[in-house]
Amino acid sequence: MTLSTFDCIAAITEHSAGFADVARDHLDAPVEHCPGWSVADLVRHLTEVHWFWGTIVAERLVEPPDEARRPPRPDDAGLVDAFKAAAVHLVAALREADQSDHCWTWARWRQDVAFVTRHQVQEAAVHHWDAAHAAGADVDIEPTVAADSVDEFLHFSVASDDDPDEPTTPPLRGALSFRASDTGDAWTLTDGRPGTAVVATGLAAGAPVLEAPARDLLLWLYSRIDLDASAVPGDLLARFRGICFTD
Repeated sequence: MTLSTFDCIAAITEHSAGFADVARDHLDAPVEHCPGWSVADLVRHLTEVHWFWGTIVAERLVEPPDEARRPPRPDDAGLVDAFKAAAVHLVAALREADQSDHCWTWARWRQDVAFVTRHQVQEAAVHHWDAAHAAGADVDIEPTVAADSVDEFLHFSVASDDDPDEPTTPPLRGALSFRASDTGDAWTLTDGRPGTAVVATGLAAGAPVLEAPARDLLLWLYSRIDLDASAVPGDLLARFRGICFTD
C-alpha cells in the first residue's frame, strides 16, 4: 500500500508546482475550507509547512525548529516565489535523506524521515485542491496516490492505541468501512481502547461502507467535500469525526 519514496516525492513536486501556478493569479480569493483565509494566507501557510519539515529533515532535528528561525513573510509580489523555493528545499531534503533516519514528527510511533515524506503528499495535494477550488477550478489526484493518503490518514490521523486522543473522546462503538471504488483498496475501523480505533485492511462483514473514488475519500476525510453517506448511520459518522485530527 505505501507509495515508494520516488512516487511520494514526485507527487509532492507535482502538487506543489500546481499549487504555485493556480495561486499566483488568485492571491485575493477566499479559501472556503480555511475560514478567514485568502489564497495568499494559504500560500504562506504551505510555505511555512515546507520550511518546517524541510528544516527538520535536512538537519535531522529531534525537536521542532526554534520559531525565531522562521523566515519572515514576503510581500505578496514575492509570496509564490518564496513558496516555490521552500518546496524545492523540502523535496531536496527528502530526496537526499535516508528515509530510515530518525527525526522529530508529531506521530508518537513514527519518528523518521519516511513519515514526513509520506505525509507531505496529502499536505501538498489537499492544499493544491484548496487553491484550485478558490480559483473556481478542480484538481485530479492520481488514484494510487490518493489511496495511499487515505491509508496514511486512517493510520495516523485517527486516534489509535499508539496515539490516543487527549482528553479521551467518545468511542467509535461499532465498525466503519471505507472503499476506494477506483483502486479497490478498502479499510475497516473498529474500536480499540476507549476513544480510539484500530484500522485493518479490507471490508468487514456487516460493517457499513463509505465508498467513493480515492480522491473523493481523501477530500471527504479532510472535510473538503460531501459524499453520499446514506449507507452509514449518522451517529457513527459523527463519532468517527470525533476521533480524527487534521492539524
